[in-house]
Amino acid sequence: MATGIVGIAAYAQDIPYVPGFLLWANVLFYALLWPLYLARLVAFPRAFFGGFRQHMSAMGYFTIVAGTGVLGTQLLQVGKYQAVAQILFFAALLFWLLLVYAIPISLIAQSEGKPQFEQGIQGNWLLWTVGTASVSVLGTQLASSFGAAADQVVFWSFLIWLLSVVFYLWVIVMIVHRLFFYHLTADELYPTYWIDMGAVAIATLAGATLLRSQVQPPLIERLEPFITGVTLLLWITATWWIPWLFVMFAWRHVILRKPAWFMPGWWGMVFPLGMYSTATAAVTRALDLPAIFDGIASVFVWIAIVAWAATFVNMLITLWRWPLNSGST
Repeated sequence: MATGIVGIAAYAQDIPYVPGFLLWANVLFYALLWPLYLARLVAFPRAFFGGFRQHMSAMGYFTIVAGTGVLGTQLLQVGKYQAVAQILFFAALLFWLLLVYAIPISLIAQSEGKPQFEQGIQGNWLLWTVGTASVSVLGTQLASSFGAAADQVVFWSFLIWLLSVVFYLWVIVMIVHRLFFYHLTADELYPTYWIDMGAVAIATLAGATLLRSQVQPPLIERLEPFITGVTLLLWITATWWIPWLFVMFAWRHVILRKPAWFMPGWWGMVFPLGMYSTATAAVTRALDLPAIFDGIASVFVWIAIVAWAATFVNMLITLWRWPLNSGST
């Protein structure tokens, strides 16, 4: 997800070399992750499916949907591989249809062992929105390639986008409630809280993509003012989150001096930065906004590239240190 969206953001800003490098890096990462996922499924099926009932991790399965959708968009935009993007779109749609019911049902039906509210909710719940919006984005972008079915693809992409907004509203209310009314320690301020911004940014991108679609069914044309208003609302919400997230990052790692060694959640910080740049650029072009908006996108793409490089290096160093630390203990 992080590698794909940073590559897309770099492509949108006409940065040389970076989009192509990140495209093929992402193809490699995606190809490596699937055997690991399947190996875990085969070796530990109870733990794999048991994760559906774990409030702290269940929504993380939507990374399967989002990663597939973002890679499909990356292949379509950067590599122009339309046929491969179509395959990934159908795969993302299938995964989404399975998970969008399986995970909520598993969490609701859990009869015992449910955590306290403040222990069960965090930023990764918004992957529910991210995965949903990623299907909408890729479907809208591919719609013209489906011939006579193009209008239907855009229409359903529009409906899926609306669902992503609803999911965001549901979850963000719980997260804000947790932030305001429960004690929050530095250790609990996980990097995944950056998804508070990333989720609404990808919903912004989905709205802007609908506005820029080559295929415009009559219903979508009539609803253009509505889509425009909601998209701008989503963008300003994403923008509002950014200073707060940077302040919390500084509080945790500069003032309280918490170590910043790699954890998988760090990619959950890189993704929103790249997504915000991409969404801002898309909104600017869809609505013909002033040049300052494109300037914001240009600044954030470099922040995202630096964050991606720093996180990747941090990951390699942490992995290198891990066997040494394990051996010493």
